[in-house]
Amino acid sequence: MLRRPLVALVLAGLLVAVGACAPASLPVEVGPAPTSTASQAPLDVDGRPGQVPRLTYVKPFEVLEPGSRTVWPGTGERLERDGPVLLNLYAEDGRDGTELQNTFRSAPAPYTMTESSLGNHLFEALEGKRAGARVMLTDTDTDEGAQVPVLLVVDVLPTRASGTELPGPPRGLPRVTRDELGAPTVRVPRGAPPPQDLEVVPLIRGRGPQVTEGQVITVELHAVTWADGRVVESTWARDAPPRSAQVGIGALIEGWDAGLVQQPVGSQVMLVVPPGMAYAGTKNPLAGETLVYVIDILDAHRPVRENEKKKD
Repeated sequence: MLRRPLVALVLAGLLVAVGACAPASLPVEVGPAPTSTASQAPLDVDGRPGQVPRLTYVKPFEVLEPGSRTVWPGTGERLERDGPVLLNLYAEDGRDGTELQNTFRSAPAPYTMTESSLGNHLFEALEGKRAGARVMLTDTDTDEGAQVPVLLVVDVLPTRASGTELPGPPRGLPRVTRDELGAPTVRVPRGAPPPQDLEVVPLIRGRGPQVTEGQVITVELHAVTWADGRVVESTWARDAPPRSAQVGIGALIEGWDAGLVQQPVGSQVMLVVPPGMAYAGTKNPLAGETLVYVIDILDAHRPVRENEKKKD
């Protein structure tokens, strides 16, 4: 998929936290969260889905007790215990609004729906939530002996394609089936010659915005060779996280750049990529192969720059 080694954009160095970190670089590790926040100071969360949240509050913000609330509910699949979770995370230091964590600068972070992966507080806040939800958490952490009010906004993203099921691929192209978790299986037609041009076959049409050049996309992918149907890459294997990279800027093979731009987020797309739009002319072992990719587009967003102000 990438000409250079695959780049996982979820880097620990980009997920800055204060004090001791919870599993997978969450800002805080705390115990079970009380549900009552009636006496808490006002805290407003604005911003559209897929964009950096904007927090409005009087500084310094004092967290009287840990708590959480749903900013808006999701309409996608419900989170299942031990299942995959994909999150966008934005956190501020309530003393002065300093940014502590922001996955919108890089890519969403994958976790597992367990206390050990998410920490008790976030696990409890996400129980029963659906993909598409935004949740606000308030807590405290300690930094060199000082109490730090941590204000964390969490966007729950889908972990598989969801939308309108489309007719199957045209005759002569591979067939795709999915198991109950969404993992695809690809059957290449026996004896059929591979196409000479890129084939882009939407299998599920998502309901999100269209992917544009320069966005960071996060995907689940499954890839096989046309010649023998051999699986050469898959993020559906156990403990394999989704992949993220910028699309349309030459970081990906040409078949991905050409085939994924303008596809709606939430879609599942099959790409049949000839060697000339994949690895031809490189030392990659797949240089002479026509490759078949099945790609679930989970998220696409414009990366936030270090000096860019948060805005819609």
